[in-house]
Amino acid sequence: MQAILDSIACFAEERPHHTAIVDNQVSLSYLELKQAIGQIAPALHLKRIGLLMSNGCAWAVLDLAAHCRGAACTPMPTFFSDNQLRHVIADAGLELIVTDQPERALALTQAVVESQITVAGTTLTCIVTPHTDGCSLPPHVTRITYTSGTTGQPKGVCLTGKAIELISVSLTDAVGAAGMDKSLTLLPLSTLLANIGGIYAPLYSGSTACVPDLAECGISGSTGVHADRFIAALQHYQPTVTVLVPHLLKILVEAAAQGEILPSSLRYIAVGGAPVAPVLLERAHALGLPVYQGYGLSEAASVVSMNVPGDDRIGSVGRPLPHAKVRIADDGEVIVGDALFSGYLGVPYRHTGEWATGDIGRIDSDGYLHITGRKKTAFATAHGRKLAPEWVESELTGMHSIAQAALFGEGRSFNVAVVVPSHARAARKIGPVIATLNRILPDYAQVRHWILAEEPFSARNGLANGTGALDRQAIAARYARQIEQLYAGEPLRAVP
Repeated sequence: MQAILDSIACFAEERPHHTAIVDNQVSLSYLELKQAIGQIAPALHLKRIGLLMSNGCAWAVLDLAAHCRGAACTPMPTFFSDNQLRHVIADAGLELIVTDQPERALALTQAVVESQITVAGTTLTCIVTPHTDGCSLPPHVTRITYTSGTTGQPKGVCLTGKAIELISVSLTDAVGAAGMDKSLTLLPLSTLLANIGGIYAPLYSGSTACVPDLAECGISGSTGVHADRFIAALQHYQPTVTVLVPHLLKILVEAAAQGEILPSSLRYIAVGGAPVAPVLLERAHALGLPVYQGYGLSEAASVVSMNVPGDDRIGSVGRPLPHAKVRIADDGEVIVGDALFSGYLGVPYRHTGEWATGDIGRIDSDGYLHITGRKKTAFATAHGRKLAPEWVESELTGMHSIAQAALFGEGRSFNVAVVVPSHARAARKIGPVIATLNRILPDYAQVRHWILAEEPFSARNGLANGTGALDRQAIAARYARQIEQLYAGEPLRAVP
């Protein structure tokens, strides 16, 4: 992280009035950002610090100030349940929580309000937690980023400042970031990808980082999106670069298809966090949207590979970036080497220089990485055919009327899907849409019957994580009765 802090200091001298970071209320130049970090750092006097906050300039200043002091900073996802957050507090041994949600934070622990501070125009509460040892940290760890916790309790991924710095620099070089770029963050800053792509990489390159409160952009939780406000945010900030999850990309594509005027400033739209249907990427390109799919995971300190202008292959997640080594194991699992995490908090870890990702994929003859599914989610049908549900789900969500889909069929003679429509009126179109898709899918991958979901899959209801990746086990449990009815010969929704 020192290289990023040094870059901020350098730009504070060379371009002191250039905008470094902005939200919906505050704008800080590079000089003002440097001063804000220096002013707030003394208040972060403890070693294990949690941030329970909405997106904004204050979040970024506090995070950078914590790194400046050598503290271990833990972003606390606001979409976690209270029980998950209590686990994070105890597991990470948080000594200080800085929050814009003091009532919620105080209810999570027997804590004491130490003070209130003003950071980048935002009044925040500092809460000192009761003494807890927590788990011991591996050497040089400055970030503990928690997985979604969709299976069991969240896991703390331990990262050094050096690993974060390496990825940030590599990402900056890959997208050709420059001082006139504006990066708009539309993901929660409690996610690692948003930290690196939304704060560290832009500030390392001297760009402007736009980090508005997501509610102001029409985004709530991990699936709630007010399309008009989302498009309005793009028009307001006029970014050159942004990162989207597939759900947001689909809304953007539909808006463009309906003639919505989108910012001409956009030159690079990264998409990741979950599988993306090639048909959706093709539609985006046909509409002139500069969309590029990438791939990464927290255990590899975020981004591993990505497509870039002039080196793009739809259906792949791009070539591995220079910092990453990627190979495919004999059973098809993707193995990543070099820039890696330092283990899960509290779990013994022997660093071997490689990490088995759990993803199944291949590298084509030109070096592009293709992700075809998850090792744990792939299943065999009753006919012995192996199937990665992510493939079919991405094809389903690439269709106009379907926002989310979860496929099931392990050991069965046919597959069924739980489907979330893209909007209320789309529900009646789902059957014909699936029938159309079935005509191009092999028989073992086709969807015989489907169930209309009661609500979107989200982190708040435990059916997805913060980036929208599904928790199939939880979805299967929620819809177990309906799924069994489908297999018992009582179809709720049959494909025509």
